[in-house]
Amino acid sequence: MQDPKLLLLDEPVAGMTDYETGRTADLVQSLAGKHSVVVVEHDMQFVTAIARTVTVLHEGKVLAEGPMDRVRTDDRVVEVYLGR
Repeated sequence: MQDPKLLLLDEPVAGMTDYETGRTADLVQSLAGKHSVVVVEHDMQFVTAIARTVTVLHEGKVLAEGPMDRVRTDDRVVEVYLGR
């Protein structure tokens, strides 16, 4: 319990101020290399700050996966989430 191999975080920054979100991002980043961390989050600034690999799900299936800069510009992601 004190030294998990995997941490699952569901919406860890929901309701936080920008300052609190930044501190949480620092905390999550400090775990890199010591733990695997899976985060479900809708705050894209937070995701950008912490993510090495981003997986976008749509209707229960993987829509796109990879670095944030590539996923963010994926035409399928843009169409599904921005309604282009």
